[in-house]
Order: sequence, then C-alpha cells, then structure tokens
Amino acid sequence: MTKISSTVLALGLTMAAAGCGGAGWRPDYPEAREPAVAASAEAAETLARFRQRDPGLGRFMDEAYGVAVFSTVGKGAIAVGGAHGKGEVYEQGRLVGSARVTQLSLGLALGGQSYSELIFFRDKPTFDEFRRGNFELGAQASAVAVTAGASTDASWDDGVAVFTLPKGGLMYEAAVAGQKFSFTPM
Repeated sequence: MTKISSTVLALGLTMAAAGCGGAGWRPDYPEAREPAVAASAEAAETLARFRQRDPGLGRFMDEAYGVAVFSTVGKGAIAVGGAHGKGEVYEQGRLVGSARVTQLSLGLALGGQSYSELIFFRDKPTFDEFRRGNFELGAQASAVAVTAGASTDASWDDGVAVFTLPKGGLMYEAAVAGQKFSFTPM
C-alpha cells in the first residue's frame, strides 16, 4: 500500500471512529484521555453498533482499563457445539494486539448463530491476566445480551464485564459452556 493510501485510510478510520459517538472509551488514566481509534473499520462499526443499541455502555467504556472487541463470533452445534472468533485488543485506547476466542459446549444444543462480543477489563491486573494468554470465562460467567437499557443492570464480575450482540442465525441451547482466549501482541 502506498504511503498516501495508508495516510488516507488512517484518516478515514479516525474520522469514522470519531463520528461513531464514542467508538472508544476514556478510562480515568491521565495519559489516555483521548478516545480510542479502532484499527479496523470492522471494530469501529462493532463499537458503534453496541453503543447505538445501548448508550448506557458508555459507563463501561469510561471505566474500563481495556477492551477486547470481537466483531464476529460464529457458533454452531448439534449436541456438541463450538464457537470461534478473532478480535482486537485495546489498552487505554491503544491497539495492543489481537485475540482469539474458542468455545466448546456440551449439552442440549442445536443450530448456528453469529454474534459480536465486547469484553471490558476494569483494571490493569485483570487486563494483564488476559494478555498472558490463558484467560477463560467459565460456565458460571454471564454475558449481557445488549438491548436498549441492558447495561443498566450490568455489573463488573471479577473485574470483567461481557456484552454480546446477536448478528444472525438461530440456536436452541441449554448447555454448559466456557470461553477460552488467546492473545497475540502487536
């Protein structure tokens, strides 16, 4: 890609993120007062869709030390199921790496769906645990399905807040499932 094309792309992404009305967050750290700029248009769009669906997510964006943005996680099952997705990881508004999520579920499940997922990390120790690459959300962890006002009752659970937004598909599920994450630094 030429230098001019790269500059135009970076400027376009910056303008798109700024126009998303909060496509980033400003945690209470002096060196991170500027809003995050998503490294990809897909991540900026994902953040904007979550914020549009529930403006109350701004509270988590403001309080979070970091966030993992999974634009698309695909999930499918016939009794035994699985899910997989790739995402971008931000620390205090700066892109610091990528992540993968995998999930295996056992139990009564049938169908397929795709969804977006945001994982907010309240503080540096929790974020650092994620970056070490052995982070898991167990079966007892709960994610908030984002609808208008859903974040009002949401809270931090062990320094993490997880939100999902359906994209498509249909799935019937009564399963025990946990998510495992891997992190790759930039």
